[in-house]
Amino acid sequence: MKILYFSWVRDRIGVGSEELNPPESVTNVEGLVDWLKARGEGYQKAFDDVTIIRAAVNQEHVKFNHIVGQNDEIAFFPPVTGG
Repeated sequence: MKILYFSWVRDRIGVGSEELNPPESVTNVEGLVDWLKARGEGYQKAFDDVTIIRAAVNQEHVKFNHIVGQNDEIAFFPPVTGG
């Protein structure tokens, strides 16, 4: 699974992307976030308030109940605003 982090999410975690193999119990974006938070303090800080984080699976915006698989690309980023 390829995971991409953007903006302050990337800054808090310390990397822009990772190739990870979460356990089979991780079946959706929410479960992935919970698993990531257990990986360390940077992840905990990045995902402290998931109401201000957006997710995309295979470049499509999704809700946190969206199913994920081992071959997916998941991106996490703050809401985008224009102006």
